[in-house]
Amino acid sequence: MSKWILGLTGGIGAGKTAATNYFQSLGIDVIDADIVAREVVMPNTEGLKAITAHFGQHILTEQGELDRAKLREIIFSDETKKNWLNELLHPLIRAQIVAQLAAAKSSYSILCAPLLFENGLQSYCQKTLLIDVPESVQIARTTARDSVSQNQVQNIIAAQMSRTEKTKLADYIVNNDRDIVDVQSELLSLHQLFLQAAQNY
Repeated sequence: MSKWILGLTGGIGAGKTAATNYFQSLGIDVIDADIVAREVVMPNTEGLKAITAHFGQHILTEQGELDRAKLREIIFSDETKKNWLNELLHPLIRAQIVAQLAAAKSSYSILCAPLLFENGLQSYCQKTLLIDVPESVQIARTTARDSVSQNQVQNIIAAQMSRTEKTKLADYIVNNDRDIVDVQSELLSLHQLFLQAAQNY
């Protein structure tokens, strides 16, 4: 993996998807850790087989897919089960991310991960970009988008690395709490910068 990779992150509701969609419109390949996490537990994968063997058939929906809500319930109340799941999935996710980054064809590629810093994924990246908004905006956007309670969103935010920490670690920070035109204009400038960096890499 000798290619130039940008790590893109941000808290829940910060607008990571809007940012990666924009980069994709510029022809950049995006590897999304959340999507990879779903891919490794698709029907007939080693991941799903191991989960079913460990937790039993009732962890599947009628369609034979992973029942995420049921799994969340089980691991939320039991630390050892949560640890078992993480030990199974993290290596599978990491291997898949590495394979997808290696297969990327664009001038540079983006690894998008909400837990980029928490999971040490920035070690695969040459630079990191934080998409940032105030916490009040995260809460308003996520409750509207996911129909979840404010309390639930606050718990998710509390479980993630703080904005202050992320701000210290990120190489670039884009404030996404303003007009989309201004945000995209800043992302376009960064895109030119990344193209240059990738060329010289």
